[in-house]
Amino acid sequence: VPARIAGVLICLSGARGWRVMWRDAGKHLSPNSGWPESAMAGALGVQLGGGAAYDGAWIGRANLGDGRRPIAADVTHALANYRRACLGLWVFVGVIAGAQIWLR
Repeated sequence: VPARIAGVLICLSGARGWRVMWRDAGKHLSPNSGWPESAMAGALGVQLGGGAAYDGAWIGRANLGDGRRPIAADVTHALANYRRACLGLWVFVGVIAGAQIWLR
C-alpha cells in the first residue's frame, strides 16, 4: 500500500503520470518499486528503467514511461516533484491527525 500511495502522490504533485503508472507499474521486477518509479516517469514525461549491470551480470528490466531518456535537468524537476509529493503526504497526515483530534 505505501508504494501505491507514493505513486498517487507523485502523480498528483506532477499533475500527470496516471496512465503510465497504471500501465507500467506491473512491469517492474519489484511489485512495489514499479508504482513510484513509473509514476515519476509519467510525471516527467521520460523513460526510466531498462536493463542494468549488477556485479558484472546484466539484468534485463522493462522500460517504464514514454519519451526520451532523462537528462541532467530532469533531476531538478524530479526533486521538485518529490518535494511536492512529500508536502502532500504531510498535509494528508495532518488532515487525518486533525480529524482524529476533532472527532474525539
